[in-house]
Amino acid sequence: MNLKKGPWTAAEDAILMEYVKKHGEGNWNAVQKHSGLSRCGKSCRLRWANHLRPNLKKGAFTQEEEQLIIELHAKMGNKWARMAAHVSLCVCK
Repeated sequence: MNLKKGPWTAAEDAILMEYVKKHGEGNWNAVQKHSGLSRCGKSCRLRWANHLRPNLKKGAFTQEEEQLIIELHAKMGNKWARMAAHVSLCVCK
């Protein structure tokens, strides 16, 4: 089966959201087999993490969030995934 590349359609998003609702996050390589999507597991994982997750923060940071990021960066440098463990600002989790 050829895997689709490029922009996601609303129908594909709906299929992926329904799959995650039923099966949860995790085995992304099984999504294609069990949902009928013609996307690779990595593409499904990234679409979910970066665009579809219900708790995904969108928009500008508050002043408090920005200050916390500045403080954590001063302590940790560019360790963004480690910083995300301290604040719920990032899709890295």
